[in-house]
Amino acid sequence: MKRITNWLETHACVPAYGGWVLMGISICFLGAGINTMAGWLYVISGVSFALLSVAAVLPPRSLLGLVINRLPIQPVTAGDDLAVEVEILNRTKQSVSLLQVEDILPFVLGKPVKKSIETIPRGGSYRWIYYHPTEKRGVYRWHKVELGTGAPLGLFWCRRLHSAAATAIVYPRVLPLANCPLVDQMGQQDSLRGNPLGKPLQLASVGLTRSLRPYRTGDPLRLIHWRTSARYGELRVRDLEMVTEGQDIIIALDSTANWDEIDFEQAVIAAASLYFYAHRAMQVQLWTASTGLVKGDRVVQETLAATTPLEEATNTRPGYPLIWLTQNQLTLSSLPSGSRWILWQNVSLPQEQVVVNKNYPGIVLDSQQPLQLQLQKPLY
Repeated sequence: MKRITNWLETHACVPAYGGWVLMGISICFLGAGINTMAGWLYVISGVSFALLSVAAVLPPRSLLGLVINRLPIQPVTAGDDLAVEVEILNRTKQSVSLLQVEDILPFVLGKPVKKSIETIPRGGSYRWIYYHPTEKRGVYRWHKVELGTGAPLGLFWCRRLHSAAATAIVYPRVLPLANCPLVDQMGQQDSLRGNPLGKPLQLASVGLTRSLRPYRTGDPLRLIHWRTSARYGELRVRDLEMVTEGQDIIIALDSTANWDEIDFEQAVIAAASLYFYAHRAMQVQLWTASTGLVKGDRVVQETLAATTPLEEATNTRPGYPLIWLTQNQLTLSSLPSGSRWILWQNVSLPQEQVVVNKNYPGIVLDSQQPLQLQLQKPLY
């Protein structure tokens, strides 16, 4: 029965509660008129049925000529609100009133969002902006906006679906790391390998000052330029020259493995945090099985937003040193020389059975402990 009602609402119209009441009264008057042969009962019944006919025709007609446009949705970080903007254009020669708009979101993002509109003038438009909270990173897509009305009498109700494709990208959170031995040691090794004379290159933490910029949360205190900060009345940080020789630091996410859901979300957050921490001082790239090597803030964030466990391995892992994020300890023995790793312990294995290759320093993480503190601890 519900399926039939939905089909009638989206293709024709169905009586509202008031419509069913008036229909029942009209039938009663018609029956009484037939029984008593009283003309005034026939008149009341006929007027009621005529009113019902008009009320059934007007709602679908009022939805004709309405066009839905959706503006692009700006990416946000998990925990922030998406700003969704929908524009409804009235291309008819008369105003449209008493509309209900429903944006049909994917169920993983939340329940559909509804908005009541009093009137849209002829040839005019109505811009609807709402903010939807996000909890989990990802790439969300939906395609439909629904318009409904019972105007002008409210005796019948109808709905019409309009195509309005939307794509919302929710980036993973980035932890403000004050230090990270995992990245710092990789940067030192890269500087040694990058100089053909065997002399280490200047690291970005102690290198040449390229410019000064305002302080951002997580910037090391040693980079603050105190004299300039005193002159401007706000903290200024030295933006140092990046190491341009040698290989980039590569942060590789083992996205082909069968991860625990919580651990994988932590691994994505860790990859984003390590990338932006390393990006402040040196060149860095991200690797996943489906995309291969990517670089650039926006591309990396979009890649991490879209990545999932059990991805198809369309790209082979690089054969030079990297920071390997995995839940499979068996992969640690095949890392290239000079690599580092972060291992999420498999909860199905006893603690004493976790064996790591000590030739490649890394970090063993506990998903029950704060991730930010664990990324800043010394290597195993």
